[in-house]
Amino acid sequence: MSRRIDFDGLIAEARSLLERPGRRILAIAGAPGSGKSTTVDRLAQAFDLTHPGQVAILPMDGYHFDDAVLRQAGRLPWKGAPDTFDVGGLASTLSRLVAGTDTVAVPVFDRALEISRGSARLIGPEARLILCEGNYLLLDHDPWRDLAPFFDRTLMIDVPENELKQRLTARWQGYRLSPADIRDKLEANDLPNGRTVRSASRPADLVLTQ
Repeated sequence: MSRRIDFDGLIAEARSLLERPGRRILAIAGAPGSGKSTTVDRLAQAFDLTHPGQVAILPMDGYHFDDAVLRQAGRLPWKGAPDTFDVGGLASTLSRLVAGTDTVAVPVFDRALEISRGSARLIGPEARLILCEGNYLLLDHDPWRDLAPFFDRTLMIDVPENELKQRLTARWQGYRLSPADIRDKLEANDLPNGRTVRSASRPADLVLTQ
């Protein structure tokens, strides 16, 4: 059964993982606009002074298929849906990180350019807690469920859809999209994807209400 926590509780959970031997992976999932990136950034910063270099971030968005691949598959308009990610590539990276013996280069998604930049971040062996964040990390169907064995603890960020809609609208306004383009992104992609996260994910160990 999931346990609800606040941010201080999340810090305590992360600290308990850091106190275990070896490397640990905390999966942080949530709908688009739920604040996953902000949460993991705050969490990593909270440990910068007490555990410098020991917490690293692995964003799922770095594993977006390139637009050329999605265009060829006829899936470009639905970029961001579960089938538009290289789940096998993410699993391979997680496998290397679990081994914890070498420096791993990971991709990072550049939202301004709408592309993934390969090898944009290095995670060294000194990082003992990996914060893996993304919409679909807990989806209970193939190929996403293959990620489950890599996670030592899981967190779902819970945000009502009305709040998500407001946040996502503000996000796309910041990228100077037209009202029509914003409406298309919300109704065709972001909000349906968020409903998939809420309805098709496995119960998380922890739930954070934002």
